Parts: sequence; structure tokens; C-alpha cells
Amino acid sequence: MYPQYTPGAIEVITGPMFSGKSEEILKKLRILNHARRKVLVVKPSFDTRFGIDKIRSRAGIEVSATPVNHSAKILELAKDYDAVIIDEAHFFDLDLVKVVEELANQGKYVVVSGLDTNFKKEPFKVIAKLLAVAEHITKLKAVCSNCQQAATTTFRTIQDDQENLLGDDDIYEARCRSCHILGTKQKNQKR
Repeated sequence: MYPQYTPGAIEVITGPMFSGKSEEILKKLRILNHARRKVLVVKPSFDTRFGIDKIRSRAGIEVSATPVNHSAKILELAKDYDAVIIDEAHFFDLDLVKVVEELANQGKYVVVSGLDTNFKKEPFKVIAKLLAVAEHITKLKAVCSNCQQAATTTFRTIQDDQENLLGDDDIYEARCRSCHILGTKQKNQKR
């Protein structure tokens, strides 16, 4: 196997929306398939934006994924696999951390992708904990929709404080720190 795909390791890919996280995990999947590894791809059943059983990049590339309601189910599904790819991990419960560590302890290569912070720039706890135990971390950036500089945050354009609100570019934008602060001030003034 390629050196970066060490059996029994955890890799976390994170960043704001529109930063290419799904494209990055699809790239990892192609390499693992080329290395003849049996790979399980899962996603939270909550995420139905591109279909219940699909992961799709913004470039339109899609693969089949097994929808999962609870992270504990992943252990059961992964028995006969060499590697596990988990997309949109920020939608899972904190038990995902134990599941991912157990998979790695079993010798599986685990790739986890998800937002590191919510639209308020608060960390998603499950991703923060996964970052702490990962052997490999990739932090991606997007392009700020406001000033076109490097974006590290996700900004919600509508007034809704619900943490897990499914949406795409209809309600979310990638923003740099300054433009996120400016947008938040403007939204608060409208309240």
C-alpha cells in the first residue's frame, strides 16, 4: 500500500463548505481502489442533498455510499473491509470517535471528512476530537464569496440558528475571517 495509507491509521480532512473535502475523499478512494483495498464508504443518513446513498463532489463526480443512522453501525458494516471512508462526519454523534479509533485499532485505514466549525465558527465537537487522535490531518481552504481571499469558515446567509441545517450555496457561503465577522454583524443588525 502507498506509504500515506498505513493500516491502522486515521486521516481527517476538514475545512469549510466549498473547500473540496468530498473531492479529496474521492481521490483517496481512487488510490485505495488502485491499491486493491476493499473500501467501505459511509455517510450520515441525515444528509440527503445528493441522494440518500451518494457522495458527490462539486465537480459532479459521485460514488455510492452506505447511509448510516448511528455511528456504531459502522463497526458492524466494516468487518470485511481494509479501509473506511466517512463523509460529513460532523453530522454524527460523539460515539464516532470511539468507532473510528476501534476501526484503526483493528488495522483499518480510516478517512474522515467533515466541517471543523459550524456557521458561528464554533467547533463541531466530533471533528475536534477526531483531529486530536488522527495521524494525518488535511485542512482545506475555499475562496471567500465576498472578497475572493482564502476562506476558512462557513457563513449561513439566512436567519436560522439551528446547528444542523441542510443546505448548499442556497444558504451557505465560504468566507474569510474578516468577511465572516462583517456578515455576522450585518445579520445581527437586521434582527
